[in-house]
Amino acid sequence: MTRIFAQARKELTQLLRDRLALALLLPIFQLLLMGNSISMIVRDLPIVVQDFDDSPASRALIDVFRGSMTFRILPWPTDKQPETAFTRNTARAALVIPENFGRDLARGVNTPVQLLVDGSDANTSKLLAGYAAGVARSFNASRAGGPGPQPAVQTAVRFWYNPGLSSKKFYGPGVFVMALSMFPPLLATLAMAREGERKTILQVYVSNISAFEFLLGKVLAFMAVAFAETVVLLIMLYTMFGVRLAGDPTPFLVATLLYAFCVASFGIMVGAAVPHQAAAMQVVMLGGFLLSFMLSGLMFPLSNIPAGLRWISNFVWSRYYIEIVRDAFLQGGGWPAVWYK
Repeated sequence: MTRIFAQARKELTQLLRDRLALALLLPIFQLLLMGNSISMIVRDLPIVVQDFDDSPASRALIDVFRGSMTFRILPWPTDKQPETAFTRNTARAALVIPENFGRDLARGVNTPVQLLVDGSDANTSKLLAGYAAGVARSFNASRAGGPGPQPAVQTAVRFWYNPGLSSKKFYGPGVFVMALSMFPPLLATLAMAREGERKTILQVYVSNISAFEFLLGKVLAFMAVAFAETVVLLIMLYTMFGVRLAGDPTPFLVATLLYAFCVASFGIMVGAAVPHQAAAMQVVMLGGFLLSFMLSGLMFPLSNIPAGLRWISNFVWSRYYIEIVRDAFLQGGGWPAVWYK
């Protein structure tokens, strides 16, 4: 046991001496950048409006769109084609209100308006169309207010665990997991591959330390690196992202201990199998970043992944840790919620 801790201390000393400890700052930048930039909520989309009616009713409809946080209303001359706004990159959509809109609305006649959407970005276009439909329903509901029969079924929607639908609270824990999946194994594989490149592994062969003690000492050293990153990233989640532990923290603590051992062992394994730093780094980036980013449920539900690729997610270790971390910070279900995941 003494030789194991001596090996771990030697690894940490060498890490500081080689200034690779600066890599501990990279998870902080990653959490700040990805946690604040990734968002599935669309805001401040420019939309041009052509009002051919210019009536109180048409202006009221425009005001409803203007009151939404999703849209930013831009006037557009009625003598220009709205498609020109798309080609000039002025707007992402165009709302066209026809003549006699207010008169038909007062008579109770169907009064269609046209919404042209730039479909070059399919995801944003779908969200924009959905938001516009919601604004139209809100306008119709305000026009239908007052005495009269009310709908038999009314839906009251309440969002649990994340009432404000904050993207930071959803993506912050996911980016936290990705940082732990990337940087500790990356440092571990570089340290192990460097032993082979510089032939310092030969000194281990002639020493009295066993292979088990040598590998376990390296794993413990980079587990310590993972724990240091965990503490720093948790402080950032608490202070800058407003995330708090929602329930029993013991599943999160136990899972973090096991996950640190998993990622450190993965890095050591790759460094031992690929004794070249550049090649070993590419392998770790594939397993630590690409698979964790695409096949772990970080960006989108696993059910959206084609069945031909979905089975690979069963072997992506970050998939299970993300579920535990999100439960710890959002839902608070504890052991019953994560035991079988």
